[in-house]
Amino acid sequence: MKNITTLISLFVLILLIGVLDAEAQRFTRRQKYNSVGVSVNASNYFGDITPQPDFTSLASNATRPSVGINFTRRLHPRVSGRVGFMWARIAGDDAKSASQNEAENFGRYRRNLSFRNDVKELSAVAIVDLFENRRSPRLRPDFVPYAFAGVALLHHNPKAYYENGDHGRAVGGIADEFDIPTGWYALQPLGTEGQYTNADGAPDPYKRVQIAIPFGLGVRYKLGRFWDLSLEVGWRKTFTDYLDDVSTAYVNKDAIRTGGGANPTAAALLSDRSGEGPFVNEYRVTPNGAPYYSIPGYGTPENQTRGHRTDDDWYITTGLTLSYILNNAPRRPKFR
Repeated sequence: MKNITTLISLFVLILLIGVLDAEAQRFTRRQKYNSVGVSVNASNYFGDITPQPDFTSLASNATRPSVGINFTRRLHPRVSGRVGFMWARIAGDDAKSASQNEAENFGRYRRNLSFRNDVKELSAVAIVDLFENRRSPRLRPDFVPYAFAGVALLHHNPKAYYENGDHGRAVGGIADEFDIPTGWYALQPLGTEGQYTNADGAPDPYKRVQIAIPFGLGVRYKLGRFWDLSLEVGWRKTFTDYLDDVSTAYVNKDAIRTGGGANPTAAALLSDRSGEGPFVNEYRVTPNGAPYYSIPGYGTPENQTRGHRTDDDWYITTGLTLSYILNNAPRRPKFR
């Protein structure tokens, strides 16, 4: 929380310096202007279900769409403020981003976890242009590289897809009372890592509303008198390790099934997906719990292979924004 407060304070300070400097340089009201924009992006995620759990790792087959709208106010020859709303889908799949032929990723391939998450983000950022514009909007530069940083509030809801009969299918399947219907399941209400088992007191699910720090780079091109086209890459540093519902260790399935949560049977099934993988000869019935199949090294508390709690999740958007400059011509008095 201390780091968040420091970053927000720096962001506010940058805006204040920009505004004060604008006044000092007599950046006139006519030179200030507003614009509205729409963006279409590709979104990716970095976390426990990627080749490496950090923002430098990328699984291209997990790229998903993103769209957004924004409002921008030019405050200074180089500085603008922008507020925006964005919907971004992120996804990850061990079976697609890992390989049994790669020693460093073989464990993730056997783990066989997957998810998708629809993130809704409300952001406020400061944009700093490389080239200044002290003239009217019509005389703005044709090409401008820029950087941005700010703060965002996001809502996320990770889900996983389950197909009835997959779990342990190769060894005869499981009884109906321990199975669930085919479909997408929201994971936070389930507590796949034992958040609703009450082992340490009250339930402790992770929060679906989080703060993030957006920052990135872009280039803006003047299409015409009122139109701009931007290419932008933006990273989001989050403060949660649960965009993918994966963070810590496995929990006994009997504890999950007898605990709370919206659907304990679904929680037990979706906490460990190794039994749905291709390693038929290694399947075994999970001990001390319902007859769910898994493979050695997965699905029990002594196995620490589910996630890495020390690495928070990231997501990134790359795309195009089309902006329209609103008419800022001064209103002239009407004469009768």
